[in-house]
Amino acid sequence: MYPARAIAALTAREVRTYQQSHPASARLAQLSTRHWQGGVPFQWMRDWGLPFPLFVRSARGATLIDADGRSYDDFCLGDTGAMFGHSPEPIARALAAQGAQGLTAMLPGERVAAVGAALAARFGLPCWQLTLGASDANREALRWARAITGRSEILVFNGCYHGAVDETHVRLGERGAQPRAGLRGMPFEVSAHTRVVEFNDLAALAAALADGGVAAVLCEPAMTNMGLVLPESGFHAQLRQLTRRHGTVLIIDETHTLSAGPGGCTRRDGLEPDVLVCGKAIAGGMPCGVYGYTEELRARIEALPPGGADAHSGLGTTLSANLLAVAALEASLSEVMTDAAYAHMEARALRLEQGLRAQLERRALPWTVQRVGARVELGFGAKPARNGRESAAAMAPELERALHLYLLNRGVLLTPFHNMMLLSPETGESALERLLAALDAALGELDELVS
Repeated sequence: MYPARAIAALTAREVRTYQQSHPASARLAQLSTRHWQGGVPFQWMRDWGLPFPLFVRSARGATLIDADGRSYDDFCLGDTGAMFGHSPEPIARALAAQGAQGLTAMLPGERVAAVGAALAARFGLPCWQLTLGASDANREALRWARAITGRSEILVFNGCYHGAVDETHVRLGERGAQPRAGLRGMPFEVSAHTRVVEFNDLAALAAALADGGVAAVLCEPAMTNMGLVLPESGFHAQLRQLTRRHGTVLIIDETHTLSAGPGGCTRRDGLEPDVLVCGKAIAGGMPCGVYGYTEELRARIEALPPGGADAHSGLGTTLSANLLAVAALEASLSEVMTDAAYAHMEARALRLEQGLRAQLERRALPWTVQRVGARVELGFGAKPARNGRESAAAMAPELERALHLYLLNRGVLLTPFHNMMLLSPETGESALERLLAALDAALGELDELVS
């Protein structure tokens, strides 16, 4: 690993470069601070480690243009929301057409039957509901699991990411589940009904499920928010076997792993969830989440007591399944998320994986490269992490920031959260070459600072 003084020196220089070359973003950041907390309309937009936010003028395909007119090869792609490229033509066309015929009505549109059939064919689950995003889909799936099992506990894996679901914002501490550091304003103990075990730890999973008190296991096919942690051979088969044995609902969250292929890891790897959740890219970046479930689950939901004349499930929002989102979802499923698009993404991602590995080998850097379809991750550990704890231990936030800032100043945009690089159907070979060249130059400059 590079020494702190070399990383700090490179970062300081790149900060100055960023400040000097982004005057329009600097001006907009100053103007925005008056009316927006932190100068941004959404707090995650401050998480890039920049002196001030990068303001966007436009985004199309795999290219982003900032307020200063500078162009970027975009490997962040809206943190997966634009995984199929910014403003895919079929999505833009569908939105324009539907926009002239109504945005929302709290009634099902004519497309709903066909879209349900398309979701069932793609993911292999017969019953579906729409939400405004994956966070809402996960909340609803957990609520249904608790309702049909009569249990209050859920289980997640250490370092997981399932959106803004309160009870998943937990980490594995010395005494089990504990709230994730930095949570604000929680009116209850978020870990009170959540159990946490390490990913790939089947013994701990079996022990946590043994008392029959867990309503649902909420699980990513591969962990994506604590670096990229892949499942070991047999893990998912044993997870499915254990959840069935103990009457626990298995919810697979494919929001990030939709990069694996046309049906995510569920279709690629033959997973058998009771519930599948997806959001972000599923409708081309339009606010839309989906969750599908089995006929057995549907029957158990329908068998729940109705609750009387004043009954209310507390699920859903007024804008869920609005006409505009359904139009975008239909276009995405039929014209954007195609086999050809995935073939291009997979080929480009494999090329990037190979290029990164070649760089590490040439420089004798003991780092790792992991990939799930079109999603590639550079890790600083000497070997691939088995779980969230190992992945967290291998992270180097200051080095990440230095590399990301260096790349950004040279027209290459990476996701601000660790070293995730996402490939879209619009990503070309020249963009890969620029990324690899910029990373190689950054490492070369770090070498010079060390010597």
